[in-house]
Amino acid sequence: MMCPYMLSTDKIELQFATNHVGHFLLTHLLLDTMKSTARESNQEGRIIIVSSEGHRLSYKEGIRFDKINNEAEYNNVRAYGQAKLANILHANELARLLKEEGINITANSLHPGVIATNLYRHTGVIATITNAISRFVLKNVQQGAATTCYVALHPKVKGVTGEYFSDSNVYKPNSQAKDEELAKKLWDFSLDLINPFC
Repeated sequence: MMCPYMLSTDKIELQFATNHVGHFLLTHLLLDTMKSTARESNQEGRIIIVSSEGHRLSYKEGIRFDKINNEAEYNNVRAYGQAKLANILHANELARLLKEEGINITANSLHPGVIATNLYRHTGVIATITNAISRFVLKNVQQGAATTCYVALHPKVKGVTGEYFSDSNVYKPNSQAKDEELAKKLWDFSLDLINPFC
């Protein structure tokens, strides 16, 4: 989260690689098994992608497809926002594709809340302030897991797909997160990125 410019071992900007491409690859590798299981068991499968309210901090264009690895224009906060926006777009496009196929699997994204963890370690003064006040105002790890557990398990979420949640409620993301064309473009871009691994 908000780390200095670095590349993953696969030469992809680290925040985008970790927060989006890794999620996308894992989902892609498990998807056929999930589809088979949903068909055979006649039970709903659920895919939950952890995003963040940080998606609102992305670059102006949302996803910088032609500048993912551009070190000269890198902004650690905007790059984090871009990766978290990608999480929501991924879930939305996956939900659309699964619905189109008639597969009984939902896909949703969520903001777990601001949680007292070491995620802020790259933010300098913000990390110092966060550490000082965290136990008084931030969620603990269990509270931070609550929305993920709710979306994964609660009967009220049955059949709900392509939504963004916060504090165990459907929540409105920014307009870029609802951009269907941006989601389709990200899907194709991500498939190209993971192609060597599949």
